[in-house]
Amino acid sequence: MSIKPIFSVNCTSSATRLRACCVRARLPFAVAALLLSAQVQAVLPTPASLVMTGELAAAPTTTADISQSPMPQTDGTLPSQNSEAEQLLATWRQQVQAHSLAEHTTWRRLLYFLDDKKSLFNKDASKSLIDSPAFFLSTDGQHDAGAELDALLVALAEQMVAAPPESKPSSDAQSAICRFPARTHWLTQRLGIDSSSLQADCPELTEWMAMLNPEQLSIMFAEEYLDNPISAFAHTLLRIDSPISAADPSQIHHAYALNDTVDGDPDDAFAVYAIKATSGGYNNRIEIDPYPEKLAKYLKDDERDAWTYQLDLTPAEVQQIILHVWETKDLEIPYYFTTDNCASEILRLIDVVRPEQDLLSQLPYVVIPSDVVKLLDEESLLADARYTPSDSTVRQAELNNAKAAALGYQDLTNDDASNIQSAARNVASSISADDKKTIIDHGIIASDNNPIDRHPLQVAQIGVGQRGDNGYLDVGLRLGFHDTLDRALGFPQFFNLEALAATVRFYETDNSKDHEPDRVVLENFTILRGRSFNPVNTAKQGKTWGASVEATRVNDGSQPSGRDHLVGSAGYETGWSWALGSPKAGSGEMPPQLCYALLSGKGQAGRGIHKGFRIGAGVNTGCDYQINNQLRAQAQLQLPYWYHGSSDDPDARSHYWQPISSVGLQYDIDKNQAVRINASYEWQERIDANDDIQLSYRRYF
Repeated sequence: MSIKPIFSVNCTSSATRLRACCVRARLPFAVAALLLSAQVQAVLPTPASLVMTGELAAAPTTTADISQSPMPQTDGTLPSQNSEAEQLLATWRQQVQAHSLAEHTTWRRLLYFLDDKKSLFNKDASKSLIDSPAFFLSTDGQHDAGAELDALLVALAEQMVAAPPESKPSSDAQSAICRFPARTHWLTQRLGIDSSSLQADCPELTEWMAMLNPEQLSIMFAEEYLDNPISAFAHTLLRIDSPISAADPSQIHHAYALNDTVDGDPDDAFAVYAIKATSGGYNNRIEIDPYPEKLAKYLKDDERDAWTYQLDLTPAEVQQIILHVWETKDLEIPYYFTTDNCASEILRLIDVVRPEQDLLSQLPYVVIPSDVVKLLDEESLLADARYTPSDSTVRQAELNNAKAAALGYQDLTNDDASNIQSAARNVASSISADDKKTIIDHGIIASDNNPIDRHPLQVAQIGVGQRGDNGYLDVGLRLGFHDTLDRALGFPQFFNLEALAATVRFYETDNSKDHEPDRVVLENFTILRGRSFNPVNTAKQGKTWGASVEATRVNDGSQPSGRDHLVGSAGYETGWSWALGSPKAGSGEMPPQLCYALLSGKGQAGRGIHKGFRIGAGVNTGCDYQINNQLRAQAQLQLPYWYHGSSDDPDARSHYWQPISSVGLQYDIDKNQAVRINASYEWQERIDANDDIQLSYRRYF
């Protein structure tokens, strides 16, 4: 199926730009009547919500001006009483009523009535999310989808019986057909209107569509990047392919990137930026750039691997999506980092042409880019997958090959290895350095970071354990994302980021003993905890660091009682990491094992601990061992030195060491289930219960 043109054009091109030629409207073979008969008026109800006076006002002729100025409004009747137009309206209105088109899911989505939208901030399905008058023909269009549909019918009827070409303005850019081509196309298809009779001169739209030349859409996924907090949860955008790049995906200079992002103020402090981006304090921004420029940002600047999945959409559906983007690209729409973001917008666009799949409603409140990719795969909307390694991955593949050759008794000096690892001295990339900017296939085996393969991001756990002399039942929930013991497939190597996790313990207590724990305690509530590993002996650039913000239960080693207390805690780590072992042959992956040494600083505050606070500094060391794809182990030693401030209490210490050693082991039953063992020991003589061991079952969902 192909889209029938809403307007007919003949185009010529020059070396500098594409220009659209003017198109003349045809004069219908009808004689206009001066007044309607009583019989015609009886079948032409005019919605009361559409009443206004005056004729269609002239609108600016540039896209920017149109997007910032109110659109011409209509009262549901034709400015000039025309019997043929009124007869058309009568017929169309009957069809609209018979098929309930005003309540049709596609029509409401074209108007941003998101009836099934799951959002913490936008749950009002009774009105459109758009409050700009420029987005509506009817004054009540934001609240009444039927009024807006009728206003478009009036505009189309007038267009079909328009004045002779010589009396028309040179451009129809202000017309409903030029401003709302996606709505017009959908409605003409539903009503069986001959679109060739809706001729209009839309030079800007014609030029824009000729520039993009959309044939095919793909979703591009750039993996998580902890070194930039805004990109910590990955990113998705749409690749718009022309017939040339659709036939040969390496020809990316014939493709464009459609990117929905936050229009934030770069001068805002990070905390202010994060709050505004999460709460709708910023608007979204639709960017359309040459695809090589956008892809280079991820592969070169951030050194993030990319996966591109062709969407199983017809060329007609692709055209309709791009026409809808034309309608919405200049609007001011609130951006919500967790709910209305780059990933949710892709689903919303697909829902416009595939309403029966209802994609947007299938996601939870928090929309994560990888969840969108997995959902599209489950809905059989991904037709093809292509892996594009980042520059650091290309360099790592060269380093792996050089080290493998060195094992065959060929020399690889430290200088040679450094030259391969260095981004400054090694310009190897997946994007060619010439003007064409094509994709280069280095023959690198795809890494195990395809997001389709990852475990679900939410996890619930139940465990049994023993702390000192007390047994307990442990129940926990984590909303995201991934720790180093979780199943590694589908994630970047050594990825570690946890958010919004809570654990509650139910103790078996003996009231006859001193210092017994409460029966029910909040063991931990994590807001955010993660580590970014960039091993120094690999091609990965950047530092190794970590940060945490949480409420956690700690043992206070300053007092003789040694009881545990719930405290607020914030910490930061920085140091070095090393990747060890043999990487997968032919890949750009780093060696699979990891060891690290980090300098740490932490502050904690709570009413239960001595003087209500303590600050600490020390060293955290550890190793993560990937035994196989189902089994992983971890060992860590923390060496913090704590300070509570000066104290007059002779029994209380103002400063002390409190080393903690811990080990962990996880076995994956399958993609959604695992068992885990954790054990720890606190090397402090004032601690009442030094040891803690737990066996837990984990369910990912």
